[in-house]
Amino acid sequence: MASFKDLNLSKQLLNALTDIGFDTPTPIQEKALPIILSGKDAVGIAQTGTGKTFAYLLPIIRQLSYSEQRHPRVLIVVPTRELVMQVVEEIKKLTIYMSVRTIGIYGGGNINTQKQQVYDGVDILVATPGRVIDLTHSRTLQFKSIQRLVIDEVDEMLNLGFRAQLTQLLDLLPEKRQNLMFSATLNEDVEVMIEKHFKSPEYIELISRGTPLEKIIQQAYQVPNFYTKVNLLEYLLQTDNSLSKVLLFVKNKKIADEIFEELKAEFESVIGVIHSNKSQPQRFSAVKKFDEGEHRLLIATDIVARGLDLKDVTHVINFDMPAKESSTYIHRIGRTGRADKTGIAISFITKKDAPIQKEIETLMKKKIHLLDFPSEVEISENLTKDEKPVTRDKSLKKLPKIITPTGAFHEKKEKNKKVNLGGKRRQENKRRIAEKRNRIKSSGK
Repeated sequence: MASFKDLNLSKQLLNALTDIGFDTPTPIQEKALPIILSGKDAVGIAQTGTGKTFAYLLPIIRQLSYSEQRHPRVLIVVPTRELVMQVVEEIKKLTIYMSVRTIGIYGGGNINTQKQQVYDGVDILVATPGRVIDLTHSRTLQFKSIQRLVIDEVDEMLNLGFRAQLTQLLDLLPEKRQNLMFSATLNEDVEVMIEKHFKSPEYIELISRGTPLEKIIQQAYQVPNFYTKVNLLEYLLQTDNSLSKVLLFVKNKKIADEIFEELKAEFESVIGVIHSNKSQPQRFSAVKKFDEGEHRLLIATDIVARGLDLKDVTHVINFDMPAKESSTYIHRIGRTGRADKTGIAISFITKKDAPIQKEIETLMKKKIHLLDFPSEVEISENLTKDEKPVTRDKSLKKLPKIITPTGAFHEKKEKNKKVNLGGKRRQENKRRIAEKRNRIKSSGK
């Protein structure tokens, strides 16, 4: 088995890796490093948790020489602000023995502070697509020195609506550059982007696209409705101590907040919530407390399904199954079972989820194991507004259809009944003629 010492890394990088406690590269790191060092465009496809971030950072930092120029030479684009901060932290760990200026910029942060940081000079810029475009419009950020572009989790960026910004960004960058893309899956839209903007890229594909990690145990319960899901979740947290670090995925912000309200009486001190309506400090705090073990459960929308390196997640629970993309399920469960550890993924599946369940199992070429529903859990008859069937009150009489006359038989509007008196000049002439006739008549008398 190769070690990092066999991969043509600098002494500074090797020392940093030793400090972190890494001595053996993952397969994606071992395969990507020589390709990226060669200067070729590359597309890396590997499961979440296999070390994709270091796979592109190590060769980039290896070839980054000292410079005092202001404009960035490396641009790393990621979908979320949390991932911006995570990548920045990883770069800082790897460059502890080097002089490399790294900053992260994202929407929601103080744009004037970020402008000043960019103006002061940067070597590696990590950013979300929207904020990059903001800073280029203000002319604070210039791309003329960019040598390498990294797009991390590109399909998630497209899902989040960053297509226009990504396209604009690719058009603004210097034509002579190295393009690198890393993701867990590639969809058709991404392949079109690669075809248009990459130059004969090398594909670093270690697994079949979308295949889940075999060390993740996948289980599911058939659950009829929201409140029964809450009852089941509460039961699992009360009875299973192995659920010590649980990432719970929901379909939207409203449901995330509702689950917290339902559980807070018993579990408030060990639950965090993260979604886009939370302030930036709240989001960073929720991730930190969960990562450090202070919180047992993190309720999240898919904003953290990709990229974030959350350590030692014991369980991923899909409170709601993904609404559209079956690959989203892969990204979610990939938050557990990392770094040679076994993980468990539990899904709460309703009747409406049958189509997406079938798509997921087809993608994985594997069935999700159904468990017997615990007899101790109450099956609630209460339904949310969204779950209640839409019915029409049959007691309401059907109103007669009102027929509005049209064509030649319509009643004129009041304003159209007025006689056309002509313009002001015409009316004045009529008045003068009338006065003249009256004078003639008077004189004839």
